[in-house]
Amino acid sequence: MNLEEIKQAMQGKWVSIAPEVRPSSIKTPDGGIKPFYLTRAFTYARDDRFELTILNLADPYGKVPLAKLFIKGHMVWQGDHAIAAGAQKVTFIADDEYEVTPLLQGFADAMNQIASNGFDTWEVHRTQSIFRKAFPPFGLAQEQMFAEYDLVYLHDGLLFWGARHVDGRGFDKEENRPTNLQIPLVRKQL
Repeated sequence: MNLEEIKQAMQGKWVSIAPEVRPSSIKTPDGGIKPFYLTRAFTYARDDRFELTILNLADPYGKVPLAKLFIKGHMVWQGDHAIAAGAQKVTFIADDEYEVTPLLQGFADAMNQIASNGFDTWEVHRTQSIFRKAFPPFGLAQEQMFAEYDLVYLHDGLLFWGARHVDGRGFDKEENRPTNLQIPLVRKQL
């Protein structure tokens, strides 16, 4: 498919098949990489606008939700990616909204310890915008817009993004763009 065909085929809503695992930058007491779990719900529109809801989970089966993240912005298409024929380099830019909603008291308590400056008291089910605000848990500085240098690949009705680096590094700069595929999203049936 050419780029316009990829964009056309991506339009609509996509969701995780099941809870997914990612390596985090946090180490376990024995020095290993601590995993974190999540589900994704992604919507892509023809004008390169996107919405992404990430549900962070405390367990691999998705029974204990920790927090909900909502990101809204646009995608910048940057050419072919070498991972597979038809894969594209994209940068996701959260230039419209970025919100965090604690869903577990322990998460709210942690935010009140490490992300209280410039925010109301963090409470369960109370959404706060972190858009262009300093937010240390995610490494965001004041006025910084969140962006990820990622990839997309459509194959057999599945939407793949880049797999997280095993050392937990984010996709915060071009040299950290992923080089592998992660678990795909499936089209949400209405």
